[in-house]
Amino acid sequence: MKHLIAVPLVSLMLTTPLAAQEEPPSLMERGAQLFFEGLMQEMAPALEGLSELMEDVGPALQEFMTEMGPQLRGMLEQVEDWSVYEAPEVMPNGDIIIRRKPDAPEFTPREEEPQIEL
Repeated sequence: MKHLIAVPLVSLMLTTPLAAQEEPPSLMERGAQLFFEGLMQEMAPALEGLSELMEDVGPALQEFMTEMGPQLRGMLEQVEDWSVYEAPEVMPNGDIIIRRKPDAPEFTPREEEPQIEL
């Protein structure tokens, strides 16, 4: 008979914390929640436009990365420090020039690389 009373009593004690009400959010939490909800509403049209753009451009971008990915990876492996170069310049004839900064340390080629004669 004691077991019949003990089981409901224990189950009632275990469920009591779950039934307790949570504290209402603070003003800061509520303000942050409203801010982010408003931000999401404002950004929704732009994000929809971006997803449509990616549907249109996605296949071409995938093809570009398939073709150019290995070459770009090889170039990134060869350049040790990108901070010694200036921003690329596009010349009137379409050539792209990337110059070393004037205050960059002097370039010393690796020994294992063959030198190109000009």
